[in-house]
Amino acid sequence: MRSMLRATVIALVLSSVANVAHGQALKIAFVNSQALMPAAPGYAAAESTLSKEGEGFRTQLQKMQDSVNKLLSDYQKAEPTLSAATKDSRQKAIQSLETDLQAKQLQFQQQFQARQNEVMAPITDAVKKVLDDIREEGGYAMILDNAPGASNIVSADKNLDITDRVVSRLRATPASAVKAAPAAAKPGAPSSPAGVTRPKPPTQ
Repeated sequence: MRSMLRATVIALVLSSVANVAHGQALKIAFVNSQALMPAAPGYAAAESTLSKEGEGFRTQLQKMQDSVNKLLSDYQKAEPTLSAATKDSRQKAIQSLETDLQAKQLQFQQQFQARQNEVMAPITDAVKKVLDDIREEGGYAMILDNAPGASNIVSADKNLDITDRVVSRLRATPASAVKAAPAAAKPGAPSSPAGVTRPKPPTQ
């Protein structure tokens, strides 16, 4: 989610620079983007939705992993008594199931990312609107991102930090201003969830 917000901030910077008249002094501010998303209306609900759907992914993957483990365990127990042909057949069956598991894991991760983008898009839009509004109200030419570990700013006047102002505006924004997170395509078999502080994608 950090990358989504960082891209938004960069877009704001480029847009601001393009709109500044040649030779005009630039009024600049910066924010810690990592603090913005959690303050946005609807973030907690969106994160909860993604967490639940992510758990659905993990459950399905775990079932497949359990099947692979059982097949392997049964094979190892019976291996001393199996013929060469049977060993080869069972080994191929295990390899095939492992390949299916890896493919399903990749598919779920891709669906997870798409779903995360879908659910978090209204939240990101709300953050962008507040940034745009404050930039215009304050007459800032640009607002830079000074998030720890992501900033290119090596030194700046702390008076230029408007993070608290943006957070306060976001917290005051009514939840009705943010669209509700869309439902998953298939309840119980989610198609894709934790950005800033986000649920972990499904793992094997």
